[in-house]
Amino acid sequence: MPPKEIEAFPAEIIEILKNYVYRLIDPRNGDTFYVGRGVGNRLYAHIHDELGSETDEVSDKLRRIREIRLSGFEVAHVIHRHGMDLATAKEVEAALIDAYPGLTNIMGGEGSGERGAMHANEIIREYSAEPAIFNHRILLISINRSASERPLYEATRYAWKLSQKRAKETEIVLASEKGIIKAAYIPEKWLEATAQNFPGRPDRPGRLGFIGREADEEIKKMYLGRRIPEAFRFGTANPIRYTWN
Repeated sequence: MPPKEIEAFPAEIIEILKNYVYRLIDPRNGDTFYVGRGVGNRLYAHIHDELGSETDEVSDKLRRIREIRLSGFEVAHVIHRHGMDLATAKEVEAALIDAYPGLTNIMGGEGSGERGAMHANEIIREYSAEPAIFNHRILLISINRSASERPLYEATRYAWKLSQKRAKETEIVLASEKGIIKAAYIPEKWLEATAQNFPGRPDRPGRLGFIGREADEEIKKMYLGRRIPEAFRFGTANPIRYTWN
């Protein structure tokens, strides 16, 4: 059994580290299962979160940590870069998230949607595409992280944080990947994101999904293949945007 690791940095080390980027690694198989950035003892906070959780309703990350501990091992940590300013740390974190598929991170890295890992041809397509002009009340959804796992419709319709009011006002849902609009749907019904409403999908409390159909050809010609305008680019935490106030 590997030796037990320390679970806090000495104060003098924290001062040297400043902003840093790290990976959490499963010692049973060497898999990286989480990438993060932080200051102070952020790296060790995940372990403390798992120890303090008395419920089975935990994230994939904490569930993995729990499995490692119950197997008699300790999570391994690697710090990739340290001594950085915040902006640089965000860029390094985003690049590592792109480099390790299958992570338990809930969100992508800063700028991963539009500036993340892409084939050279994808970069040419993105920056050569004409920007979209929105003539409808459109809900824009970035499906960068789920597009490779599910068909476009399934990746687009489930499950998003928005109000029923906003959902009902939406005329068209546009799915984008790497800044380019890939699909257009007409939502016909918005429902709570539960396994009962969407068989085969996990419950996502506080979120909505829709049942709908592909938009007609006229609408698809207006939007598909177009680039999301700069004013509507997605942030790190929120994969949806509205085109109306």
